[in-house]
Amino acid sequence: MMTPFWFVMNVALAPLFRATSLGGTLLIQFGAYLAALPLVAAAAAVLPFVRQLEFVIVRTLLPAGTLGERPQDAEASRGRTVAWAVLHLGLGAPVSGATLAVPPAVVVLLTVRPFLDDPPGWLNAVPAGLGPVAGVLLALLLPTAAWAAGRALERSAPALLGPSAAERLAEAERLGARLAERNRLARELHDSVGHALGVVTLQAAAAGRVLDRDPVFARSALAAIEEAARSAADELDHVLGLLREESPGRTPQPDLRDVHRLADSARAAGSPVALTVGDLDAMPAVVSREAYRIVQEALTNALRHAAGSPVDVTIDAAAGELRLRIGNPLPASRRPGHRGGRGTRGIAERAQLLGGHAEFGPVDGLWRVAVRLPLTLGRANDRPGREH
Repeated sequence: MMTPFWFVMNVALAPLFRATSLGGTLLIQFGAYLAALPLVAAAAAVLPFVRQLEFVIVRTLLPAGTLGERPQDAEASRGRTVAWAVLHLGLGAPVSGATLAVPPAVVVLLTVRPFLDDPPGWLNAVPAGLGPVAGVLLALLLPTAAWAAGRALERSAPALLGPSAAERLAEAERLGARLAERNRLARELHDSVGHALGVVTLQAAAAGRVLDRDPVFARSALAAIEEAARSAADELDHVLGLLREESPGRTPQPDLRDVHRLADSARAAGSPVALTVGDLDAMPAVVSREAYRIVQEALTNALRHAAGSPVDVTIDAAAGELRLRIGNPLPASRRPGHRGGRGTRGIAERAQLLGGHAEFGPVDGLWRVAVRLPLTLGRANDRPGREH
């Protein structure tokens, strides 16, 4: 990129110094080099492809991830692009020229200068006895200068070609948002479809055991399986719609108004559920939806780990917060120090997203889940009605 500008300035400066040939003196060449740098800066500022070109070239030479995945917007990064182009070509052009001129000069200084009494041109500035010394120093200077220029460019590339601090922050926020959305979808699948599959598994096992001697119960179990499968299909369709960023469907998302139906499905799976629900008339919809998912996951865990055991569920609102308490006898298979798995982590995440708090673990022979959700934060972020 530097060559055409240097050539133009060489032609322009040669008449001023009465040079008889193109680039005939070091003074003209150095002057052309300095005069070409503003032209390089102007080209980098005007031509948008310069940043993309430099980015692709430099990224191949640096460790992976140093500059990011793609070049930043050329318009927003114009100043940094100009600075990089001037630095890159300002350091690269002299080093590149030196790689062509220094090796022959070293050979002449080492082999020819000691034997010339009246050397021509620039050789006359080097005493005959110092020719070999000058040649060795010049040979060492070239790689040192090339290394120093390379290190300077390597250190400057991330700041001038990579994303700015604001761009890095925006990219981190986008990544965080994507990860949060993935976690939310994972919770939705785990809590909704996981609950339905748990009910289906227990009901199918129960129906298989009593199919011959109690067909009435078997038919009831099959009906519960049908209802759970239909609910799981609706939930799965909703989550797939979120993944595909489709417009909202018509199936309303369950909330605490549906908690009795949730308890009935657990009872149908063979676990007696004692449900106590307080006054929830003024419940913000977002809190109600998340609370439903928390109760659903707690019941799923009870069915999975303590099938057939009684479960106590208490839901009430007081002092500006919603309180959920779910407990069931601690199964013998659960270790005393066990603190839960993926489901309990999902409960904690749901509570934290609303500014609440969740506690779970063994207490006096029971597995307890206690969750507190603030109502004021939920109301501030709420939309009327159920989420579709």
